[in-house]
Amino acid sequence: MTGKSPTLILVHEPERACFDRLLADGFPAQAATEISSYLAQSTDLAPEFEALADACAARGLDFRAVELDDAAEVLAACDRRDSLVWTLTDGIAYFRGGAAPALARLNGLRTIGADDSLFALCQDKFRAGAVLAALGLPVPAAGVARGDKWLVEPPASSSGYFVKPNRLGAKIGIWEDSRIGKAGDALALGRRVFDAYRDDVIVQPYVAGRNVRASFLAVDPDAGPEVLGIVFVDSGGDFQTMADSMALYGDTGTAAKADGSYSEPELVHVGSVQPVAAATIRRIAARLMAGLGLRDVFSLDFRVEADDTVHLIEFEVCPGLPCFDFRAYCRAEWHLSLVEAMAETAARRIG
Repeated sequence: MTGKSPTLILVHEPERACFDRLLADGFPAQAATEISSYLAQSTDLAPEFEALADACAARGLDFRAVELDDAAEVLAACDRRDSLVWTLTDGIAYFRGGAAPALARLNGLRTIGADDSLFALCQDKFRAGAVLAALGLPVPAAGVARGDKWLVEPPASSSGYFVKPNRLGAKIGIWEDSRIGKAGDALALGRRVFDAYRDDVIVQPYVAGRNVRASFLAVDPDAGPEVLGIVFVDSGGDFQTMADSMALYGDTGTAAKADGSYSEPELVHVGSVQPVAAATIRRIAARLMAGLGLRDVFSLDFRVEADDTVHLIEFEVCPGLPCFDFRAYCRAEWHLSLVEAMAETAARRIG
C-alpha cells in the first residue's frame, strides 16, 4: 500500500472476535456461536480480500481491510481527501460495527452507505417499525416482550403471530415454532429468547405470502430504485429458521458444505411473476431512500401475498454482500462479480 492512491477501507468485525467477547461476557458457547454467526459475511468475504485488492488496483485504488478493533486508530490516521470507508458488518448491541461510520464521521472521512443513525435504527426492529409506520409504509404492527412480561402488547390478530428477537438478525432465535396461534403463547418464546440471548422479542401479526429480498448497490452513484434486484427467496418452508441460515454462511456454512447438507434457496425474480408487487416494492424503496436516507448499499425484506399485497418486514444497511443472493444480484444487474462491483462502486466515488 503506497498511501498515494485513493484508498478503499473496508471495516469488518470477525466472527471470532465477537465469539470471544461474548464468552467473556458470560454467554454459553452455543449461544455465542449462534449470535456471532451474524458476522458470517466477514468470514465469507475474507478469502476474497486479495481479489478485491486486485480489482481496486485495476481501477487506481488502494485497498485495506481493517478489523473493527483496529478501526479507531486506522481511521484517525487516514487522509480525508482520498479515503473512503465501507462498513461491512453493523451492530449496536451484540455486534459493534455501527461504530465504524460514526468513527468515519468523527474523522471527516467519506463513507459508502447510510449514516450512522440508521446503523443504530435498523438494529432495533421495534423502534425501526415505529419509524417505518410513521413514513406510511406497510409494516406489520408489533408488540414487544422482555422475558415473560409485555412491554407493549401486540394488536389483535386472526392469523396468529410471529415472534423473533428484537436486536438479533440472520434468523438468530427464529425456530420452527416461532409462528404461534395466540399472543399469550409469545411469552414462553420471549422467556426462551431472553434466557438464551438476553434480548427482547418483537411480536407481530403473522402475514402470509412468500419471502422477498430486494438488494441495492449503487455502482453508479446516480442509480435509484430502478436498479433494485427483487427476488423471491424460496427455501422450501414458510420461513427461514436459524438452523437454515447457519447452514448457509460463515464457519457453520463451510461445515455444511463439507458434510453435504448445504443447499441454497431458489431465487425467482418477482417482476416475472408478480410485476404489480415488484412495482410496489420499488415505490417503497424510493420512499425509504428519500424519507429515511437509505443510499449506496442496502437490502429490504418483504412478504408478498398472491394478490400482490406487500408487507415490509425490515431493512438492512449492511446486507450480506458475499451471500448467494447478493452475488446473483451483482451479476444480473451490473454484470460484475461481487469484488468487481465493490471496487467499481468505490472507484466511481473516489477514483
